[in-house]
Amino acid sequence: MNDMAKTPAQRIKKHGAKAVVPDHTLPPVINTTTQRTPQKAQSNSKLIVIAGVVASLFLFWYLHLLTLNQMTQLSGGLAMPDSLIGGFSQEYVSRLREAMDESARGQLNYVHKTAGTLFPLIFGFSWLLLIGTNVARKSWRWAMWAAPMLFAVAHLWSNVAIDSMLASETPDAGSVALASSLTVASWVLFLVSLACGVLAVFLGRKSAKPS
Repeated sequence: MNDMAKTPAQRIKKHGAKAVVPDHTLPPVINTTTQRTPQKAQSNSKLIVIAGVVASLFLFWYLHLLTLNQMTQLSGGLAMPDSLIGGFSQEYVSRLREAMDESARGQLNYVHKTAGTLFPLIFGFSWLLLIGTNVARKSWRWAMWAAPMLFAVAHLWSNVAIDSMLASETPDAGSVALASSLTVASWVLFLVSLACGVLAVFLGRKSAKPS
């Protein structure tokens, strides 16, 4: 039998180490579409930021402009504590608690556990990415990151403080003051975070301009 017609195994069996085995190594497969360039990575991060910003705006609308506004139907027209940018007094809380029955307070607690939790977390994460992808200077980046991080903490804490305050039959001045202060702080930090986001976009466009 001709050696060329034999399989590599047959040649090795006949000739041992002297067997000539043709090279069947396949050339490497190069997929140019999987090459990750800095421009592509930056484009992907921008898409994530845009999706986060859109989700944050939607949750803000759903929580503050839709759900909490509809909750006034269960409180005789009184606004929910979360919506009071300037805070609230102990007298207001007493009136609100008298107007809301246990079911209504339970619905507010449910709102806090769902949209009231998702909004600050998604907003805070999205704004961290927004600032991180646009601000190159490390000191500025950390300073601007403080606002959305503190906002998320203040908002989540205010949810707990408000629910605890309304659950008490006779809310004391201390619990009302805490819930009111956290609500005001949450709104202030939210506005500061928005300003930081606008500034971050401005700085990102400025640094992207050719010198």
